[in-house]
Amino acid sequence: MTFADKAIRFNKQLNYTGAPLPPGIRIMNPFKEFDGTMQIADTFYHKYYNDHAPRHIILGINPSRLGAGLTGIPFTDPKRLVKECGIQYTGRVTHEPSSVFMYEMIHAYGGVERFYQHFYINSPCPLGFTSIGINGNEKNYNYYDSKELITAVKGFMIESIRKLLALGIHTDTCFCLGTGKNEKFLNKLNAEHAFFKKIVPLEHPRFIMQYKNASKQHYIDKYIAAFASVQ
Repeated sequence: MTFADKAIRFNKQLNYTGAPLPPGIRIMNPFKEFDGTMQIADTFYHKYYNDHAPRHIILGINPSRLGAGLTGIPFTDPKRLVKECGIQYTGRVTHEPSSVFMYEMIHAYGGVERFYQHFYINSPCPLGFTSIGINGNEKNYNYYDSKELITAVKGFMIESIRKLLALGIHTDTCFCLGTGKNEKFLNKLNAEHAFFKKIVPLEHPRFIMQYKNASKQHYIDKYIAAFASVQ
């Protein structure tokens, strides 16, 4: 099986098997909730991962509603899916700032094809979570936003990381998006299970776009330098 075949199989078999979630938190599986998402992911992985080469993994937090929640591709909103990846999309068109940063960084790295030849992006929790805000709207919820949720999903996350490694992932270095709670939790898991020899934290794209946009080029350069260390 190619890397693409294994990644697609992973997505098709995604099913939450953890403990019941805390009240008010909903699991989000884009591959079961949205028509066309599985086909989009199938096209994407066959386009960029249809080989037997191993990749280094980049782990975010968990899928967001407006990015991977619709396209099935981490940090790829519908606009970037069409414009940057050249993949047809006919669903709800959304704009995710994290996706904007990632594709600017990918261009700086050398382009979409070169980047995906070397890296695979997913999350320690490959399924997303949502909650209902005070205005009644559904909003993103991170796995670490409550201790109860972490307790419920920890076993599922450990199982998911093991399955991700089986796709053909280098274990010398993992890149973690998020230098706060995500880094702390991943390091704790890694100390317990020895998934990787080293975890390299990078500021999360959402944080950069929201709070450090004026210094965006600095963070793009930081990402590129970190990725160069494993080439």
